[in-house]
Amino acid sequence: MEVLYSVFIGLFGFILKLASPFNPKAKAFVSGRKKLFSRLSACITDTAPLVWVHCASLGEFEQGRPVIEALKNEFPHIKILLTFFSPSGYEVRKNYNNADYIYYLPLDTKRNARKFISITKPVLAIFVKYEFWYHYSKELHAHGIPLISVSTIFRKDQLFFQSYGGFYRRILKNFSFFFVQNDESKQLLQSIHLTNSQRVGDTRFDRVHQIVKQGGEIEIAKVFKNDQRTMVVGSCWPEDMEVLAPFINENKLKFIIAPHEISEPFIASLEKALMVKSIRYTAAAAHQNLDDCQVLIIDNIGMLSRLYRYGEFAYIGGAFGKGLHNILEAACYGVPILFGNRNFEKFQEARDLINRGGAFEVGDYTDLKTKFEMLNLPENFLLACDVTRLYVEENLGATEKIMQYCRGVVSR
Repeated sequence: MEVLYSVFIGLFGFILKLASPFNPKAKAFVSGRKKLFSRLSACITDTAPLVWVHCASLGEFEQGRPVIEALKNEFPHIKILLTFFSPSGYEVRKNYNNADYIYYLPLDTKRNARKFISITKPVLAIFVKYEFWYHYSKELHAHGIPLISVSTIFRKDQLFFQSYGGFYRRILKNFSFFFVQNDESKQLLQSIHLTNSQRVGDTRFDRVHQIVKQGGEIEIAKVFKNDQRTMVVGSCWPEDMEVLAPFINENKLKFIIAPHEISEPFIASLEKALMVKSIRYTAAAAHQNLDDCQVLIIDNIGMLSRLYRYGEFAYIGGAFGKGLHNILEAACYGVPILFGNRNFEKFQEARDLINRGGAFEVGDYTDLKTKFEMLNLPENFLLACDVTRLYVEENLGATEKIMQYCRGVVSR
C-alpha cells in the first residue's frame, strides 16, 4: 500500500503539471511549489522554536487560526510556519500577519517529507481537521516531533475504520493526540484502539465569538432598524432570493440583505425582484429618512459578522447551492436561524441546531412562511433564541484546551 500511495501521489503531481497551462488552479498549485525547498532554506535561518501549522484550504485555516494567534500571543518568541495544500487557501492568506513563514505544502512523498522536516525542524506540528499525510506524519513520528490534529471530525465510512483500512490506520498511529469536534469521532478512534483523543469542539466557535465581541456598531444599520423587528439575510445567492423575495414582499419585517456577491448585475436583479422599497448601504447615508425603506442592501464587504446584531431572525444563504455559509456568526447573537434544505448536512453546527430547535431548514417560499409563522409565536421565538445562544456558550473553549497541550511542548 505504501508503494501504491506513493505512485498515486506522483501521478497526481504529474497530472497537475500537464493541466497547469490550461487550468488556473493547477497552475497556481504547480508554480507555488517551484524551488520551494531553496526558498524555505533561505528564509528559515532563525534558531527560535518553530511550530508548523498545516491547513488544506481557507476553511481549515479559520479553524487553525485561533490556535496560531493564541500561540503567538503567549509565546511571541516562537516562529509559526503555515502551509496550505490548496491555492484557494494560500492565495487568500499568504500575507497573514501572525505567521512568520507561509508556503504551499510539498506533495507527500518520502523525499519531500524528509527534506521538509530537515529544513524546518519544528518542535510541534499541528494538522487541521482532515489532513492526514502518510510520509509527513511518519517522518515527524520518526524524529519524535509531536503531531496533533485539531478540530478533527471522523465518520464511520472513512477508510480508517474499514476492514481493509490498515494502511490508513497506520497514519493515525503517527499522531500524538487528536482534539476532535464530537463524541462520535472520539468513539470511532477508540474502536480502532486509539485512546489519545479529547472531545473539545470546534475552534471556530472561539474565533467567531472573538469577532463578535470586538465588532462595533454600524450606524446606518442601527438607524435603519430603528428598534423594529428585522431579519438579517447573510451570504445569499440567487437561489436563496427565489425563496426570500416573495416572503419579503408580503412581510412587515425589515430586512438587511448581504449578498454573497456584490456585483452590479446581482444587486440590480435583487432590487428588481423586490416590490417593497429598498436602499443600498452606500446610498443610505444621504437618504433623509430610512424609516420608509423596508430593505437595506449591503453593497460592500467585511461587515456581515457585525450585522447580525441588528436581527431578531437570520437567514443564511448557500444551502440551495454548493453549501451552507457560516451560521456561527448569527448563532453568537442568539437568534433563530433559517437556511435552505439541500446542502447543509455536512455542517455539524447546522445539524446540531436543527436537532435542538434553534435552526430550521426550508424547502421553498411556503415552507419559509410556515416556519416563520411558527417562530413568530413568542414562546417558540424565545426557545430558539436560548438554543442558539447556549449552543455557542457550550462550545467555547476548544482553543484553550488545545493550548494546554501546546504549552507542555513549546515550554520545554
